Amino acid sequence: MPTNEQRRAAAKRKLERRLARQAERERRRKQLTIAGSVLGVVVAVAAGVGIYYLTRGDDSKNTAATQTPDASLSSTPQAAPPAAPVAKAANVTCTYRDGGEAAKPVQKPSQTEVGTQGQVAVTIDTNQGPIGLTLDNGESPCTVNSFVSLANQHYFDGTPCHRLTTEGIKVLQCGDPSGTGRGGPGYAFDNEYPTDQYPQDAPKPQPVLYKRGVVAMANAGPGTNGSQFFLVYGDSPLPPNYTIFGTIDDAGLQTLDKIAGAGLDDADQAAGDGKPKNPVTFDSVRVG
Repeated sequence: MPTNEQRRAAAKRKLERRLARQAERERRRKQLTIAGSVLGVVVAVAAGVGIYYLTRGDDSKNTAATQTPDASLSSTPQAAPPAAPVAKAANVTCTYRDGGEAAKPVQKPSQTEVGTQGQVAVTIDTNQGPIGLTLDNGESPCTVNSFVSLANQHYFDGTPCHRLTTEGIKVLQCGDPSGTGRGGPGYAFDNEYPTDQYPQDAPKPQPVLYKRGVVAMANAGPGTNGSQFFLVYGDSPLPPNYTIFGTIDDAGLQTLDKIAGAGLDDADQAAGDGKPKNPVTFDSVRVG
């Protein structure tokens, strides 16, 4: 029979082993937490840089403006996107903030109480062919309201599409009357779908929401939507940082395919990102 002293010694050894195992588990947990945090920062920085170059739209000859979009974004671990946009109230209040000088004289939308029902048809006549859009009030009512207001004021008429990307992400970017990639309407507003489906402080997943046939807003960061938008002619792996507000019809996709097929202007080509070789101009943008 073990003595009391032996029993106490055995109990002490057992306790020490248990404490050692707990300490080892805690050490490993901290290591994993730190590693996960570092990975998150790296992914976020890489995504932020890649998308900035996609949608900033600055066609000046500096290095930042001409870097290639990051096609590797699609390999980042993906989270499941919402199955469908979360239904909004029947009416929403839109806020359009003054900001910057307008590239072309235009007024902010006069209507700020906007319904979330129905769709809006838009016909864009370009020198390269027609592009028809169907804008969705249910997904992004404030964005649709702004686009319709600008179109009705003929803001887009006679304006160029200043940017084409052909590697990794496949979009034609338009909506800047100055043709520089820096112009806007002199006001700004917040993102809507799909950005508003994800918490502000959550890591941004990268599902392929920007599929062929989507039209979305370009921006230079949160709350900087204006008049620039991009037409997606090929699935593009982007995080949900850009408001999707409609779709492109078949005739429009054929027009975009023709523009993309001609490639980039050699004088401004930068690894799949530059001005279209065949210049694209909106002759008119009509609602209805």
